[in-house]
Amino acid sequence: MSKIAFIYPGQGAQVCGMGQDFYEQTETGRKVFDLATEILGFSVPELCFTENDRLDITEYTQAAMVTTSIAMTKVLEEKGVKPDVAAGLSLGEYCALYAAGVMSEKDAIATVRQRGILMQEEVPTGLGAMAAILAMDAAAIEAVIADIEGVQIANYNCPGQIVISGKKEAVETACEKLKEAGAKRTVMLNVSGPFHSRMLTGAGEKLGAVLENVEVHTPAIPYVANVTAEYVTDAAEVKPLLMKQVSSSVRWEQSVRTMLADGVDTFIEIGPGKTLAGFMKKIDRTATVLNIEKLEDVDKVAAALQA
Repeated sequence: MSKIAFIYPGQGAQVCGMGQDFYEQTETGRKVFDLATEILGFSVPELCFTENDRLDITEYTQAAMVTTSIAMTKVLEEKGVKPDVAAGLSLGEYCALYAAGVMSEKDAIATVRQRGILMQEEVPTGLGAMAAILAMDAAAIEAVIADIEGVQIANYNCPGQIVISGKKEAVETACEKLKEAGAKRTVMLNVSGPFHSRMLTGAGEKLGAVLENVEVHTPAIPYVANVTAEYVTDAAEVKPLLMKQVSSSVRWEQSVRTMLADGVDTFIEIGPGKTLAGFMKKIDRTATVLNIEKLEDVDKVAAALQA
C-alpha cells in the first residue's frame, strides 16, 4: 500500500504571487489568508501578491510562506488527499506540524511571525553568513570545518549539496579551505542571517517563551523533526525540538531517508517552487514526487493518486 508524505519547503522558496489563485478562487484558501491578516495586523494577500521588498525580509517571509502552504494543504485535503506522514525543511516544519494536527493554523502562523522577528533581531546584519558547498561529501566537509571556529553545517539538503553557516569571516575561510580540499563550488548565499548556526541559540531560547502560549497536540500522524531526522509521536517533544531547530542543523536528507525506510513512496511538495523535488532526485530517484504550486495542481495530484 502506498504511503504519502506531505513535505514543505522553507525560506528562500517564496515568490511574488504565491497562493494567489487559491485565495481568489477558493473559499477555503481565502479564509486562511484572511485569518493570517487578522492575526498579524497587516494584509497578507498584499504581502504575497504584489511586488514589494518585505516578502524577502525574514520577519515577513516566514508568515507568508506558512500561510500560503497551509491554504494549499487545506484545499488539497478537501479533495480527499491525506498524508500518512509530514515533514518540512526548516520553516516548513511548522506546516508539517499543522498537517500532522500538532498545531492549529492560527498558532502556526502567529508563532512563525515571532520566530522570524527573533531570528532577524538576534544577529545584526553583516555579522553572519551562509554558503552552499557543492559536490563534496558531508563527512569530508565536517572534517575540514571541525578546526574552524564559528562555522557549522546548517543544512544536509541532499548528496552533493550542503549548506554551512556562522560568522561571516569563518564561513569565508571555510569556503577557501573546502575548495582546496576538493569542493567543486562554494556559493555565498543571499540571506539576512546565519540561520541554523549557534549564533542563533539566543533566538531559540526566546522562542521558548513564545511557545509557552501555544497549545500542541499529540500528532495525529507522525512528523519528522529537522533536528533528529526521526519521527515525533509525543507532544512533549515538540517545543524543545522547535527551540533547538533555530540553531541546529537541518537534517533534510536524513529525514527523507527516515520516511523512505518507513515505506513512504509518494512525496507531495506543497508550496512555491520545486526545491525539495530537486533534492529528492539526488536522494532517491525511484520515489514519486508531486507538486502543489498552483490551484490546477490540486486536481492533477488527486487524479494521479487515484490512477
